Amino acid sequence: MVNKDMLAASSCPSERHCADTAMVNGGGAHEHTEEAESKQDGNGEADGEEESTEQEVIVIQDTGFTVKIQAPGTEPFDLQVSPQEMVQEIHQVLMDREDTCHRTCFSLQLDGNVLDNFAELKSIEGLQEGSLLKVVEEPYTVREARIHVRHIRDLLKSLDPSDAYNGVDCNSLSFLSIFTDGDLGDSGKRKKKGNELEQIDCTPPEHILPGSKERPLVPLQPQNKDWKPMQCLKVLTMSGWNPPPGNRKMHGDLMYLYLVTVEERHVSVTASTRGFYLNQSTTYTFNPKPANPSFLSHSLVELLSQISPAFKKNFTALQKKRVQRHPFERIATPFQVYSWTAPQVDHAMDCVRAEDAYTSRLGYEEHIPGQTRDWNEELQTTRELPRKNLPERLLRERAIFKVHSDFAAAATRGAMAVIDGNVMAINPGEETRMQMFIWNNIFFSLGFDVRDHYRELGGDAAAHAAPTNDLNGVRAYGAVDVEGLYTLGTVVVDYRGYRVTAQSIIPGILEREQEQSVIYGSIDFGKTVVSHSKYLELLEKTSRPLKVQRHKVLNEKNDVAELCSSVECKGIIGNDGRHYILDLLRTFPPDLNFLPVDGEELPPESQRYGFPRQHRHRLACLRQELIEAFVEHRWVYLLFMKMAALQLMQQKANKDSNKTDLPAITEASEIPLEGKELDESIPGLAQAKELAETLVAEDGSDPKSREVVLNACKAVGSISNTSFDIRFNPDIFSPGVRFPEESTEDVQKQKQLLKDAAAFLVSGQVPSLIKDCLDHSTLPMDGATLTEALHQRGINVRYLGTVLEFVEKTPAKAQLEHFYRIGICELITRCAKHIFKTYLQGVELSALSAAVSHFLNCFLSSFPDAVAHLPADELVSRRKSRRRRNRVPGGGDNTAWASLTPSELWKNIASEAQNYYHFTLHCESVDQVVEKYGFQKITLLREISIKTGIQILIKEYNFDSRHKPAFTEEDILNIFPVVKHVNPKASDAFHFFQSGQAKVQQGFLKEGCELINEALNLFNNVYGAMHVEICACLRLLARLNYIMGDHAEALSNQQKAVLMSERVLGIEHPNTIQEYMHLALYCFANGQLSTALKLLYRARYLMLMVCGEDHPEMALLDSNIGLVLHGVMEYDLSLRFLENALTINTKYHGARSLKVALSHHLVARVYESKAEFRSALQHEKEGYTIYKNQMGEAHEKTKESSEYLKYLTQQAVALQRTMNEIYKNGSNASIMPLKFTAPSMASVLEQLNIINGIIFIPLSQKDLENLKAEVQRRQQLQELGKSEEPSEDSPLELEDKIPID
Repeated sequence: MVNKDMLAASSCPSERHCADTAMVNGGGAHEHTEEAESKQDGNGEADGEEESTEQEVIVIQDTGFTVKIQAPGTEPFDLQVSPQEMVQEIHQVLMDREDTCHRTCFSLQLDGNVLDNFAELKSIEGLQEGSLLKVVEEPYTVREARIHVRHIRDLLKSLDPSDAYNGVDCNSLSFLSIFTDGDLGDSGKRKKKGNELEQIDCTPPEHILPGSKERPLVPLQPQNKDWKPMQCLKVLTMSGWNPPPGNRKMHGDLMYLYLVTVEERHVSVTASTRGFYLNQSTTYTFNPKPANPSFLSHSLVELLSQISPAFKKNFTALQKKRVQRHPFERIATPFQVYSWTAPQVDHAMDCVRAEDAYTSRLGYEEHIPGQTRDWNEELQTTRELPRKNLPERLLRERAIFKVHSDFAAAATRGAMAVIDGNVMAINPGEETRMQMFIWNNIFFSLGFDVRDHYRELGGDAAAHAAPTNDLNGVRAYGAVDVEGLYTLGTVVVDYRGYRVTAQSIIPGILEREQEQSVIYGSIDFGKTVVSHSKYLELLEKTSRPLKVQRHKVLNEKNDVAELCSSVECKGIIGNDGRHYILDLLRTFPPDLNFLPVDGEELPPESQRYGFPRQHRHRLACLRQELIEAFVEHRWVYLLFMKMAALQLMQQKANKDSNKTDLPAITEASEIPLEGKELDESIPGLAQAKELAETLVAEDGSDPKSREVVLNACKAVGSISNTSFDIRFNPDIFSPGVRFPEESTEDVQKQKQLLKDAAAFLVSGQVPSLIKDCLDHSTLPMDGATLTEALHQRGINVRYLGTVLEFVEKTPAKAQLEHFYRIGICELITRCAKHIFKTYLQGVELSALSAAVSHFLNCFLSSFPDAVAHLPADELVSRRKSRRRRNRVPGGGDNTAWASLTPSELWKNIASEAQNYYHFTLHCESVDQVVEKYGFQKITLLREISIKTGIQILIKEYNFDSRHKPAFTEEDILNIFPVVKHVNPKASDAFHFFQSGQAKVQQGFLKEGCELINEALNLFNNVYGAMHVEICACLRLLARLNYIMGDHAEALSNQQKAVLMSERVLGIEHPNTIQEYMHLALYCFANGQLSTALKLLYRARYLMLMVCGEDHPEMALLDSNIGLVLHGVMEYDLSLRFLENALTINTKYHGARSLKVALSHHLVARVYESKAEFRSALQHEKEGYTIYKNQMGEAHEKTKESSEYLKYLTQQAVALQRTMNEIYKNGSNASIMPLKFTAPSMASVLEQLNIINGIIFIPLSQKDLENLKAEVQRRQQLQELGKSEEPSEDSPLELEDKIPID
């Protein structure tokens, strides 16, 4: 059941098949706040819970023990196991070990008793430390024989990357080992500590040097020598004689295989119940009798090793290599990651792949062989598992996660099959757009407005937006996790221009009419509305965490129905008796900035930006993150009002009792008001909240204070008069929904609340995003990280134009140039994606590669008249068949796509930008855009490919040729689906991770480290070995190991983080680039200098490709490279990088910033090493001036700088004297020896730590106290906007808030 791979090899407690969402910069705090809150709401006291979890963790980790394993033909070996493991997991380990990997059909026996595969080890009598388990070969069945052949094929292909290129079986690419020459740990090939200066070649390739304009594509995927496959077999395929005839079945024949060995020997093999043997059949004559000799063997590998010497030799070598690879390079990822580039891969014969393509491979690895999985039952049953204590919750979360990742994979396969025309519709008589499909117990529908369902709301545009809104709703209800309320498994797939929604099927829904099954909500947008007490009771529980207000609406007959969700939300009781809710597309309130309503005025903040604006559809709603931020903002405001009023009253009454502590609080709560920014890190805020609450509670009896509370609550729009509680009515402004008379006042309140929220987005969240970019606490590098930054603050991407206009008007626009460029690039590629979507719908399958390459030529190539190549005539039949009813959706024989021209495409992009984003682009061609905004075409290519799922051939493209187009149809290798799904969370693990982070920030590194290690174990328990959150966990652990002086451990954890980031996020994702930089630092600290340089050069290449040279992060990277080069005495090269860093720092941080002072100092040090004292003095003086102005004369930094200036001056004078001496006395001058010193490694490392924001803390208690006080003081200052220089952002807030430069 659980794929527990490579237990022996890997350091993780367990590796399972698993999932994805990014926790950027180790924070991801915003994404998860909803969950944290809903947990607290659900469980009353969260704090009491924390205590109990600490104890429970200890229970889980029963100590492991060792058993001996004896397999036929091998020495017995020891295996470490844990009592919770199932016997099956030992099977997995054996199938992966080098010496037993060829066995699949065996049982484990203890004292002659066969162990049950699904039993936990602790339940087996007599199994203890030192027990001997025997591996006993079992007879085959057809199923076992198939599994065996598949396993052998997987072993033969284990180093072959083609599955990763083709995006199948959750394989993905990783290139780290090429740059580290294998593993960095103890098993690595070269372990020379000490001084490897002599043999390093430090010169980077030309295209990585600062200022280089070429951006080659080929280095993105460096050649891995391990991938040149060692051929073990030429052909392994099913024989044409299958299946065995009846008389042979009775002799035990299960199936026949056909093989060609490397020595060109053609053989026919019988798989029988006893094993594999050679038979006498040939291609055209069937003779199933055993050959002589028959080489009967229990395993196919043993058989082949006897008949082919090359197989024996190569297979052994291959397995050695396979086991040497880091487990993280080969474990499957939880969700498929697709690569947008691939080399030309040879297409080889592969029986298993061929078989998979023709049989839907459903019955293969599933629990119930031969049956398709009942997805709905699995998804709902896992939700119903008990969750009282930690072990139960872990089991439940693991099951939920596993089913979700399997469901996402199945839904993606199904959606592609639907669009490729391989699935029969359930309503084949209707036109293609209206067809619906069922495949593998999943229901598929297309994102078109069928039956004019969305006519009022924007037709097809609304039908395209509804599925993602619905998915967000499913995600939100899933996170609240109310017992007894069920949602459908939902996956949204965009493929070949179509949007497909895949859903699990409610039992019994297909047999009934929709009208009779809906017992809550409305199927016609509010004309008929029904309610149901059980649904109200269940939804009431979600009302607080999701901020949905319970409200009454009228139906056609003017009857009142009470709802606790939007009217579209339907409640259906399935035949299984479960209460399902579906159509959650309006879970969150409407966004009035994009929903003009007659007679309604928006607040001036919104009007100033030209809102309200007409949008394509009327389903625009606010994001959950925005609702959270808005409510939080209101909450602080409310506190302030309560406290101000209470204080006035107390001063009047002149009560002395409370007087002492009140003023302090008020100050604390004024802070957020000034900045209109709420930040949890404001010290005193949490205490203020508590204090205010207790004050209000105490004075509840006093009528005056009651009045104060009442007014305060009214002012913030709370739905309750005595406490703070903001909720939204999602039906306000829905066309067709009417409210009863008595709620008129309430409806007015709600309308005001919605207007305020819309205004808050524009006046609060957008400026806060820009502020974070200015002080570099948010550093998007590409479209994905930009989108994430917007979403974390609750800003929808449709506001991109507004955000860019805001940047244009910011006085510090020059310091936002990188952000502006990434924003424009994202806007253009998104417009192109919208156009590409409709463009592709008119293309028939045989012309797909021609059409895609033509589109890319129009989009990126400077060639003015790109001409499309229509498919060659010999394939286009003259007589078009009229009878083909069931074509692929929309698949007309359509060649309209071929007439697209570059100028027309760019006109369309500009008008799309205007209509959709309300942003004016001045561009008529790609070259104008590149010129105007400083883009790189390679970046545009990457963004459009990732967004649309295109995979292109990896080679150098000449975009700028005016004589021939850049792409031909041969360059388009594949088109992949773009998949959106729910990411179930490991809640307990996440709480541990957060408390670990908090401990670290308070300076308790040891405790923090333990908590984070614990979180890592729990994450592994739920997600298996591969997951984005585990990646963040490993990165933080590595950083802590490093700070606490354990460099080797830091290296090992960071190596895992890099591998995991490459595999789960992608080889050139911005997070991966950051992980490479951290790893380089730890390599340097471990004395592996050449590796550190290779890693930094790789990071620089990737960053150039993703966002170009002009980016604040590039300054940090170049400072790192410059320092390492300085350390290996490559002074001229070092200067190129350090001076580039100085330029970028000056541009983005301002010439007076401390970052720039540090840059000057680093450059001065290199000039000193070159003995060019005049230049050194010049730079150090600049730095000194900045320190003096910013920090004052007395500050240690200023003093250090001044000392260094003196030293440089002495050296310069000494040098001058010597020179004069030489001039005067010629060759017989007496020359004083000058000190030219190479920098020591320690001093280079010290500077590296400083620029990377890592501080080693002398951990005496007193220092810590001072440090904490200092951190708090600086945070307060920062909130008031007084602090000049924010440090590098990183997961370790603590290190970053200390004055380091």
